[in-house]
Amino acid sequence: MSESSELAFENPSGDRFRLTEELIKKGIDASRNSERLRMILPVHRTQGAKVQRLINFLQPGTYIRPHKHPLDHASESIVMLQGEIRFFTFDGQGVVNSAEIISSSPLPGVVDIEPGVWHSFLVLETDTILFECKKGPYNAKTDKEFAKWAPAESDPESKKWIKKLAE
Repeated sequence: MSESSELAFENPSGDRFRLTEELIKKGIDASRNSERLRMILPVHRTQGAKVQRLINFLQPGTYIRPHKHPLDHASESIVMLQGEIRFFTFDGQGVVNSAEIISSSPLPGVVDIEPGVWHSFLVLETDTILFECKKGPYNAKTDKEFAKWAPAESDPESKKWIKKLAE
């Protein structure tokens, strides 16, 4: 694994990937030191892979802007490896449809989201780690549609959004 860019580590190489304690430590350290309070470790070898597999290292206070995956094939699965999140779904105007705690304990929590579902989550525990899987290949222009009713990640209002959801 190469060093990280601002958003993610480089894709691994070789015919086998194994998540080691060393990689976990690097991912946690990178998320703690990231301005975004998160870091992605791709497991798939290329951005063009037909199945995108990602390890997400997350800290409380990171902002995941509500979004949906608009393509018909764009389901997404999340498995909690460590920590806890509050997972939200929304209607098209930003009203919360569901809010539930997803934890890694006593069993790893699993969330599977169908295409077109507005969703986001708050990180509730330090050093939360989740595994994400979705169909590729990745295309930044078509992967996500961000909610117009929620602030952009760079918008100072995003801090207020997080506080509002945490209530």
